[in-house]
Amino acid sequence: MKTLMSKMSAAVLALAAAASAFAQDVPALLKAADKYRMGAENMQVETQISVFNADGSPDKERLYTVFAQARHQSLVLMQSPAEKGQKVLMLGDDFWLLMPNSQRPLRITPMQKLLGDASTGDIATMSWADDYGGTLAGEEPCGEPTQACIHLSLNASRKGVTYQRIELWLGKVRHEPVKADLYVQSDKLAKQARFVMDKPSTPTSAPTLVTTMLLRDQLTNKKETQVRYLGRKEKSVPEAWLNPMFLARNPVLE
Repeated sequence: MKTLMSKMSAAVLALAAAASAFAQDVPALLKAADKYRMGAENMQVETQISVFNADGSPDKERLYTVFAQARHQSLVLMQSPAEKGQKVLMLGDDFWLLMPNSQRPLRITPMQKLLGDASTGDIATMSWADDYGGTLAGEEPCGEPTQACIHLSLNASRKGVTYQRIELWLGKVRHEPVKADLYVQSDKLAKQARFVMDKPSTPTSAPTLVTTMLLRDQLTNKKETQVRYLGRKEKSVPEAWLNPMFLARNPVLE
């Protein structure tokens, strides 16, 4: 009996140790996944958002320049003629919308829609490692074609995020993002995301960046929104650009 109890205790301790190791691995996994989305701490990302109806026909399209900066700071410049001059500024948990003919910044939420099912937070915040903590749910097949994936269950670690909970699947070998279920504060499944990687430059090389995020609405219209990253480069913006009052007084940035 003592031998059996000893074996059971050892098994419990091993499981506990494994669970602890998994928990410690989650931040490293998220940092690895973030590199496929950003590439550096301060970036300029040219972004195209396209909306497609349920039957696959195109609906609308918009262009944005996103300056994603360190310390939870981002500036989004709207570039399409219908929105030209509008800006969105994110400083930590605070979001502002700036209109070209107004000197008063408007407070908005990260769930504010840009186009289709892409919200402000979808393109202004790009760091899972900074915004979420969680646990390793296990390993399971996912993606198209089916591949071995690591399943992470994530919960928001600060209030100014678009989604309170994310079920995220990463490739087991390279830890690239494959797909995600995105839940809002009411714990309803709002969107499902799939991530498209770039084409390897040679038959033996691996993908390096996410080129497209595909968002499928799960609450209302079932449309698909494509968020395409047309170009990325390292860019640190002037400190003044991250001040809502400066942006309101200076509609043209140079």
